[in-house]
Amino acid sequence: MLIAEKHDRAAFSRLFRHFAPLIKAFALSGSTMSANHADELVQEVMLKVWQKAAAFNPEKAAASTWVYTIARNCRTDLFRRLQKFDTPLSAEDFSPEQESEEPFALLQSKRSGDRIREMMAGLPADQMQILAKVYMEGKSHAEAAAELDLPLGTVKSRVRLAIQKLQVQFERA
Repeated sequence: MLIAEKHDRAAFSRLFRHFAPLIKAFALSGSTMSANHADELVQEVMLKVWQKAAAFNPEKAAASTWVYTIARNCRTDLFRRLQKFDTPLSAEDFSPEQESEEPFALLQSKRSGDRIREMMAGLPADQMQILAKVYMEGKSHAEAAAELDLPLGTVKSRVRLAIQKLQVQFERA
């Protein structure tokens, strides 16, 4: 409460000394996370504790529960960030550039694109907008969420639902 009310650095220092090793152990337990990433997680969690101290309500939960909830959420976010860049490439990912496509392939590509646009027109406007941002403009889910001022989870849900609907339409055709 001293941290929230008075931005008491001494109280935060005591809190940091108590929780930092516990959060690091939490990060390393049962995972392949490196010590450097665990230290990064500790810093991120404690920064959020400092920034969000005013949101702590001792009537709802103990301080340790609140801190571990923040730690769990930050750990999940860190795993997602690390996995984003951990995609191995194979020889099939690379194909030699062709000078120009054959007329039949161009026609087939155009027809497929037209068909996908027709199917997308049958989606709700919010799902169509998200798919356009992510797949046609090449934006990440986070970029689309920021641009549309939506929560990241909402963007991901709309993408998933839209793709499921497109799959059903495609299987019918």
